[in-house]
Parts: sequence; C-alpha cells; structure tokens
Amino acid sequence: MDNNADIIDIQADVIDRVEELEAEQPLQDDDELAELDALKELLGELEGNGGDVQWDGSWYPQALINDDHFQDYAQELAEDCGMVNSEASWPNNCIDWERAAQELQTDYTTVEIDGVTFWYR
Repeated sequence: MDNNADIIDIQADVIDRVEELEAEQPLQDDDELAELDALKELLGELEGNGGDVQWDGSWYPQALINDDHFQDYAQELAEDCGMVNSEASWPNNCIDWERAAQELQTDYTTVEIDGVTFWYR
C-alpha cells in the first residue's frame, strides 16, 4: 500500500493485499510480516466506519483520500454529482475549492498512515 497515493481503495489496495499475504502463510520475510500487521491494524481502526465494503463480517469505508488530494477530490465529486460543469470556465473559476473541500471534510474522519493523513466516510 502506497501512503503517497491520492486515493487508497480499501478493497483493492488493503483487503486484497491482506488476503494475498495470508495465503502465503507462513510468512518468512520480516517486511511482509510488518506489512501484514500494519494492514490489519489499519483495518481494525477502520472497522465499522463506513458501509461500502464488507469483508470478514465487518463493514469498511470504500476509500481513503490523501489530505494533499482532498481539494481535487472535492472538485471531482462536485463535477461527478452534476453540481458544476467541468467544461465550463464560469462559475468554476469563481469557486473557492479550498473552502468547498473544508466544508466537505466535516462529513469525513481522518486516519494516519505513516504520518500521512487520509480522509474517509
């Protein structure tokens, strides 16, 4: 899992990797053991927070959004939801996307991964 990624997909980047590492048991490599422990710790922290991904009897958020990417994420979300036209210069060039991202973050929670902040809901 790359903690510098803009978005971490819980299913593809975390759960699938846990399953892959667990299938290799017994793990001999210290790096893989540390990775498995870190991924399980992350899943433990996220467990029950969100309802998009079900795994092993629990629910998890679908994605983690890197704090450095959150403003772009907010703009993409507004465009995807049809709130703004991505091809129009006006009013897009008038929107304070930093403020819009901060407003959106009130519905999100943070988690730290190796000192990097990620947002999820």
